[in-house]
Amino acid sequence: MIKPRTPPGVMELLPREQIAFQRMLDGIRQTFERFGFLPVETPVMELSEVLLTKSGGETERQVYFVQSTGALDKAAEQAAGDARPELALRFDLTVPLARYVAEHEHALAFPFRRYQMQRVYRGERAQRGRFREFYQCDIDVIGKDALSIRFDAEIPAVISAVFEGLAIGEFTIQLNHRKLLRGYFEGLGIGEGQQQSGVLRELDKLDKRGEQAVRATLAGEGFDMPAAAIERLMAFSQVRSNGHADALAKLDALGDGTPLFEEGRSELRGILQQLRAMGVAESRYALNLSIARGLDYYTGVVYETTLDAYPQIGSICSGGRYDDLAGHYTRSKLPGVGISIGLTRLFFQLRDAGIVAAAESSVDVLVALLDDSGLEHALALSQRLRAAGLNVETQLEPRKLARQLQYADRAGIRFVVIRGDDEASRGAVAIRDLRRGEQFDVAEDDIADALRAQHGRTNPLPEAAA
Repeated sequence: MIKPRTPPGVMELLPREQIAFQRMLDGIRQTFERFGFLPVETPVMELSEVLLTKSGGETERQVYFVQSTGALDKAAEQAAGDARPELALRFDLTVPLARYVAEHEHALAFPFRRYQMQRVYRGERAQRGRFREFYQCDIDVIGKDALSIRFDAEIPAVISAVFEGLAIGEFTIQLNHRKLLRGYFEGLGIGEGQQQSGVLRELDKLDKRGEQAVRATLAGEGFDMPAAAIERLMAFSQVRSNGHADALAKLDALGDGTPLFEEGRSELRGILQQLRAMGVAESRYALNLSIARGLDYYTGVVYETTLDAYPQIGSICSGGRYDDLAGHYTRSKLPGVGISIGLTRLFFQLRDAGIVAAAESSVDVLVALLDDSGLEHALALSQRLRAAGLNVETQLEPRKLARQLQYADRAGIRFVVIRGDDEASRGAVAIRDLRRGEQFDVAEDDIADALRAQHGRTNPLPEAAA
């Protein structure tokens, strides 16, 4: 007999945990749609030549290739030899988005506002909290030829609304700007290209490696930065703000800089002012000039969001502005801005920290069955409750009432409707509230209203739905 087990690097949940996860997904989706984003789904498989166009060797080593199916001609498979397989599983949602926008460019309305919530696959080293299959929840706004900086300020407003809706604790959206960083590098004599990219990547490791390790790397072979330049860079990277006015003051206090530096500072000021105009609480956003986001395609504002009480969790949402999303697939210039929430990892960490727990069942009520003679009535009653907008499970085989109550409690179903001979003679039913350990009678005609009131639902479904 084969021992049942899941492969490493996947998250498989029990039903009540899955309900909690699904409610987070639904809450994120609703917020995305409230801000006018449209849903997109792309295939789990992409052509390898498309998926890996922009990827280096390190990324390719994490990609799951689709090797074969049982229907493939073995001779053809052998003839292919060691060639890269034609198909691969997506490792993020950004590259598929680039392909999607380039392929459907003439059918899309720009700026194109899309959200995408799907699983991605990455060959991570198996360890606690790192997943090989995980959900990403992305939004992006893509422009044609140009995209106003105003969209860069809208994205943090969406992030704020998402995490306020999820109610997982106080959080801070941390902001920086790649133009500000690169302009500052220019002022320190750090040249463009590989040298700046290398320094950016090192800055992005400050939280993980610590300041002393980063200092040593910048002073060592390959960088050879003077001690004075490292000192200024470390001081710059320690700039944090606390409140809206302080963020503007911190920007002013940076002094004069190169034209690129001034452009980045001006854009950050505009983003901060628009966040205030959109009513985002100033406790929700702050400058953090150590944030670099290691990926080279970011060209403007960058975001990272952290939970104030759980900094050890790290970033729970990140992203930024890029100038050319789909340059490998089209001659059109398609600048954009977006963010990604790695929901599987976030849920795992929130559950570990005790911030989220298994939810009550999505079933509102269990209609009990005491004997076979009551089956027809139980079925009809269940249908009436469903028509009234409630999620109902019907007990289809009679069992002792204690066992039915035990089942409902274990499944997380709060209410059980019971109709014995006494209740039937009075045209009533008993409702057992398992959470409070209480039971009360209601007239059968009033049962839907009573249950909706207990669930905080004052209105039934629209008449057409019934």
